[in-house]
Amino acid sequence: MAPNPATRGGAATKSLLHMAIVLALALGIALAGSHTGARWAGWPVFALCALLALIIQWLAFVPAWLLQTEKFYDLTGSCTYLAVVWLAVGLSGAEDTRSLLLAGCISLWALRLGSFLFLRILKDGNDSRFDQIKPHAGKFLFTWTLQGLWVLITAGCALAAISSTGAGPAGGLEALGLLLWVAGFAIEIAADHQKRVFRRRQGGEGFISSGLWARSRHPNYFGEILLWCGIAMLAAPALAGWQWLTLISPLFVYLLLTRVSGVPLLERKAARRWGHDPEWQAYQANTPVLVPRLWR
Repeated sequence: MAPNPATRGGAATKSLLHMAIVLALALGIALAGSHTGARWAGWPVFALCALLALIIQWLAFVPAWLLQTEKFYDLTGSCTYLAVVWLAVGLSGAEDTRSLLLAGCISLWALRLGSFLFLRILKDGNDSRFDQIKPHAGKFLFTWTLQGLWVLITAGCALAAISSTGAGPAGGLEALGLLLWVAGFAIEIAADHQKRVFRRRQGGEGFISSGLWARSRHPNYFGEILLWCGIAMLAAPALAGWQWLTLISPLFVYLLLTRVSGVPLLERKAARRWGHDPEWQAYQANTPVLVPRLWR
């Protein structure tokens, strides 16, 4: 049976609306982050970084669509972080300790996570999240555009701080932020390593409930949220005016991982696979979803 033209038209309208919302959010963040910030050739540095984040996604979409692959989706996201933070450093002429720390922390995180996810998808062969999206150009393009917005929002406070024209010397808040970033980064690395070793030994069977995973069902996500809180604390003293809106970064990461694409998807998948297993039921009942339990 041929698709209903009205249904196709409604789907297209919905896709265009979603795209318009994402681009409007990107524009809003770009305007807020550019307030009182440095300029290059008359253009706000933050806005140029925002534009670059989107352009990289749109360029990467073309071969991804032609090849019908998502294998370099996460890798592209990580490369985008590297591109925008160092563009901000270069165009702003930033040489202060805070800016270099922010750029260094984000770069180290992006290199580690990007390589980890790229190697994982090469091994797995595909990412099932894209199975129903890849055949549709509009939906697939939207996911790439959404990644550009994700980069912009999460790194927004860092980009605003790097391109700020009124940043003072680093102090106690920045030191605390750096400690949080180090702790979050270490937790994320340790959790990913423990799960990789477990899968190597057990294959696709069973669920991990040892190490950090005995204290949290999603310790890697806890580490991710913690490190972005650290980035926000590092950046905050350099912000002014509308730039303060970019501190939505850690809240956005928290909501994304706990309400949208992270925890909910994995919890539903686990329920389908092990929901009937008494061991899983006991693990679920006794282990916090996100914040690790410090004692047993």
